[in-house]
Amino acid sequence: MKAFTKLKNYFTKFELLLWLCSVLFIVLSFLIFRGSNVLTLIASIIGITAILICSKGNPIGQGLMIIFSCIYGIISYGYAYYGEMITYLGMSAPMALASLIAWLKNPYNGSKTEVKINTISKKEMVFAIMLTALVTFAFYFILRVLGTSNLTISTISVTTSFLAVYLTFRRSPYFSLLYAFNDIVLMIMWALASIDNYSYISVVVCFAAFLANDLYCFINWLKIRKRQQTNSEKPVEEN
Repeated sequence: MKAFTKLKNYFTKFELLLWLCSVLFIVLSFLIFRGSNVLTLIASIIGITAILICSKGNPIGQGLMIIFSCIYGIISYGYAYYGEMITYLGMSAPMALASLIAWLKNPYNGSKTEVKINTISKKEMVFAIMLTALVTFAFYFILRVLGTSNLTISTISVTTSFLAVYLTFRRSPYFSLLYAFNDIVLMIMWALASIDNYSYISVVVCFAAFLANDLYCFINWLKIRKRQQTNSEKPVEEN
């Protein structure tokens, strides 16, 4: 009971409502469109939960992202979205692990439940964009050789995913904004897949829910960063 009360107090009423509504929409869409892959439903709920916890700057969210990335990679393989499979199994999952370590090594004021938010310099941002461009260029040809479905949109997904995981590792608030862009790309991609199999509409709904949660995560990280910066500027009182 105490654990439940502590968990309830950790999240705001809006955050709990957002999570509940997201899960409700995901489950209903899975049932309405007769989703046959239970892994899709499991991955969706894990992903939504991970984003909510990440919005608090809590490293546990990255642990859940590792699990989500592995399951989503398996789902992507089933529809020959090899770009998604390689991106999540070969990039997102390892980078989520690296981010988990980085977040644990950089706690805010020694708190294990809140990471110290970082500010990316313009020079590093240019480097990140150039690195993303190189990765995108390489992946385009790899995905083409593999015969990836919807090659162009799959390649764009690699672009947004890579920059998102890089910014996650560097503890920048903009990681969630890039994930929001990636959610839009994935909604389009799975909408195309649903033309052949309408059960994939449930995946589209899933990423629509992800979009709402990622946007909230971005807004909340900006608030957390402002609070952290304000507290660091306060003079220390002498005893």
